[in-house]
Amino acid sequence: MEIMKIGDKVRFLSEVGGGVVTGFRGKDIVLVEDADGFDIPMPVRECVVIETDDYNIPTPASKAAKKKAEEQSAARMASAASKPVSSVLDSGRQIECTAKPQVSVYRQPEMKGGDVLNVYLAFVPEDIKAVSTTPFEAYLVNDSNYCMYYTYSSAEGKSWTARSHGLIEPNTKLLLEEFEKSELNDRERVAVQLVAFKDNRSFAMKPAANVEIRIDTVKFYKLHTFQPTDFFDTPALVYDVVRNDTPARQVYVSAEDLQDALMQKKATDGSSRPRTIVKRGGKNEIIEIDLHIGELLDDTRGMSNSEILNYQLDKFREVMEQYRNKREQRIVFIHGKGDGVLRKALLDELKRKYPTCKTQDASFQEYGFGATMVTVK
Repeated sequence: MEIMKIGDKVRFLSEVGGGVVTGFRGKDIVLVEDADGFDIPMPVRECVVIETDDYNIPTPASKAAKKKAEEQSAARMASAASKPVSSVLDSGRQIECTAKPQVSVYRQPEMKGGDVLNVYLAFVPEDIKAVSTTPFEAYLVNDSNYCMYYTYSSAEGKSWTARSHGLIEPNTKLLLEEFEKSELNDRERVAVQLVAFKDNRSFAMKPAANVEIRIDTVKFYKLHTFQPTDFFDTPALVYDVVRNDTPARQVYVSAEDLQDALMQKKATDGSSRPRTIVKRGGKNEIIEIDLHIGELLDDTRGMSNSEILNYQLDKFREVMEQYRNKREQRIVFIHGKGDGVLRKALLDELKRKYPTCKTQDASFQEYGFGATMVTVK
């Protein structure tokens, strides 16, 4: 038997392929560099030294192995093709994974209509009967035939924190994280980034998605917020990330951008600002500031939504500056429920300019979900 050495050209006995010997692992494994430059570990007994470069010619053994693999793959695909999409979605938690070299020729069956991207971010309460106190699970749901590299991040001001990243398989759901109710405010603004592709088959190219989502944390306290879905056995709160190949529209507007728009408005009209509306005062009393635009201005004609919001923010800053040195002073800012844009802008300002102040939701009985209490520290 000829002794194999580095530099010899070899072909594989049981499958198509071969290359040049580049090294050895022990006595039984040889490293073979193929035509693409990759080192393939193979048992020495599965290689034979040749004089020419015809190592891609199929051998009888490789033909038989390939035929057997094709028959097994066809049987698996026929069995899976009869299942609906919801049955393909894993009913349990899927372990987060990272991309690895493929070691199998098996291809997952594709679902009808799955070449259109539909991706969702879902929040599932662990105990739906105790929605006001229960922890939550965050899932990424991939309802398409595409694999996707993803990142899931949350923001505080202009800084982002990656909470999960990796690869999600086609027609599956992936557990991103678990968090307590006390951590909910850290997830008011999240982003999902996606790059879609298909492994081992041709596909139509999809543009990368970068979707920023504002999470309405008030909804997590309401039972009717969580609805039945096709993806979970229990009710869930679901946000669109990509719907029918179209990324969800970003809804977050930064307070800085709105402030610039208001400054331009002030430069053109030079109108004087009315006095702040104080509903109740006193040395130890709670100060109430109603930021509804109808309480601040008699006429808002000609003002855009961004200008109105920044006018309200100016009122907020005016009050905070007035009481910033009065320790333990409690101020309730009544902003209304609405779509939460004003409340989010107030919290951003507090984190950035008044980090020592304590913030909390004001009494639900007195203000519903539309007010925030600030205690000056």
